[in-house]
Amino acid sequence: MIEYDKDAIVPPYITSYLREKTVHNDEFLHELEDYAKEMSIPIAEPETARFLSVMGRIMRPKHILEIGTAIGYSAILMSKTLAEGGKITTVEYNPQMAISARENIQKAGLSDKIEVIEADAKEYLGTLSGNYDMIFLDGPKAHYIYMLDDCVRLLKEGGVLISDNVLYKGMVPDDDHVIRRKITIVKRLRKYIDALMERADLETSLLSLGDGVTISVKK
Repeated sequence: MIEYDKDAIVPPYITSYLREKTVHNDEFLHELEDYAKEMSIPIAEPETARFLSVMGRIMRPKHILEIGTAIGYSAILMSKTLAEGGKITTVEYNPQMAISARENIQKAGLSDKIEVIEADAKEYLGTLSGNYDMIFLDGPKAHYIYMLDDCVRLLKEGGVLISDNVLYKGMVPDDDHVIRRKITIVKRLRKYIDALMERADLETSLLSLGDGVTISVKK
């Protein structure tokens, strides 16, 4: 009989199967994955990373905005899906992470395609203008709700907002799974999901992918 982690969003045997089937041959991304695992740095989970890649290849975005750069893994991944002349702007609050991201982006030969901004995203977004084809929201989870209005404002019509970790280790759907010290994050993520679903200018799907993902299209 298989034992299940009570906090798993999907049964572990399904996650194992998905990850066995979600393989790639990008050596540099493998290096970043190994480094992130060794240093306990959160990056997009394999099935979420593949989802981002597939969505990017469907959309062929010209302009991507990412909130939460970490070591640059997902920005480098998404850069491979850009339209000709496309660019990614990625915002990172942690100075050390911003430095690591710039180094990795330079090693990947992508400095002309990816710009790393060191800033507090919930404040920085208000200074931006323009129409983004895709926004990937993967910064501080408790701040998602405060960034939603700006994200929608910055999306072009038909643009896509992808938000990661919205089920937050299984805590968001069920009070019995909530760790006390995480309750503020959980409450704000619940508000965020409700706000996405209630907005008349978005159509949103909530997926049990990775740590939970929403995909929203601006009408």
